[in-house]
Amino acid sequence: MSDAAVPAPTHPTLEADITAALGTRSIVLVGMMGAGKSTIGRRIATRLQLPFTDADTEIETAHRMTIPEIFQEYGEPYFRDGEARVIARILDGGSVVLATGGGAFMREETRNKIRDRAVSIWLKADSDIIMRRVRRRADRPLLQTADPEATVNRLLSEREPVYQNADLTIASRDVPHDRIVDECLEALHAHLCGVRPADEPPADGLNATP
Repeated sequence: MSDAAVPAPTHPTLEADITAALGTRSIVLVGMMGAGKSTIGRRIATRLQLPFTDADTEIETAHRMTIPEIFQEYGEPYFRDGEARVIARILDGGSVVLATGGGAFMREETRNKIRDRAVSIWLKADSDIIMRRVRRRADRPLLQTADPEATVNRLLSEREPVYQNADLTIASRDVPHDRIVDECLEALHAHLCGVRPADEPPADGLNATP
């Protein structure tokens, strides 16, 4: 072999570290409608070479109805019961990247299932971002109100204290999607592998956990 040959890398990539540390667990994206859960989730799944699943799509496929039709025909409680069953089934099926509907994480049994079977990421978006992304869409049953902006603000006030229970929080904002994906992967790597981002200082003696 030539002396100039480049040795094989001795450290696995960030993506390989994450998938090895995940094992059979999944990655679950939670947060409000319009936060980008499906868009970011697909890209994370591609980077990690994992299947991507959208819970809302699975629900529509199972019912052969759109979510607005399910809401109209059967009501929100019925939809939430089905949503919980679908998410539990997906998480029992092996490691995936899963995008959930905005209200899914509000149910305690679903939060517990996600905690046991996955690492959760809250894509945190403010009301201005959400409204810009969803105001022209007719597939958001909870926004079919006289004042959608007031509805979004109400939902944010109700849901954000619960979303804070997610393992990780990443700000969803108007930057290239791949930047958000990179931030998600760096946060996952730090969370799963105990590796601090390069710009994060070590804890000092007073604040370090014993």
